[in-house]
Amino acid sequence: MPKADEPNDKALQSLDARLDAFEAKKAAEKPVRAEHEKSSQDGYRLLADLIGGVLVGLGFGWLLDQLAHTAPWGMVGGLLIGMGASIFGVVRKAMQLSAQASAEAPEGQAGEDTGGGSTAPKQKRD
Repeated sequence: MPKADEPNDKALQSLDARLDAFEAKKAAEKPVRAEHEKSSQDGYRLLADLIGGVLVGLGFGWLLDQLAHTAPWGMVGGLLIGMGASIFGVVRKAMQLSAQASAEAPEGQAGEDTGGGSTAPKQKRD
């Protein structure tokens, strides 16, 4: 029988096995979590670009109204220009992100349908 101050080999081996299993599980989950975090970061960046463009357009429109005394037409024009510029920038960036994701996708997943369409089976055309 082991003394109280001597380590129990079976308990240590069991602990080592559980620790190795836990570390392997965490290592397998890490790439999936990193991809989700990158996607949410990209989404927040696109949202910030959209809101920022509108606010900058409103700011320039307000400044034009103050300098040229054309209220409210400067803000209306600035809003429209800011919206147009920010939507253009967001769509362009989203297309770049989509192309990058398609290039990084594994061979089997590049052409897969991600949903949103019909669930009917595809028919062959003659």
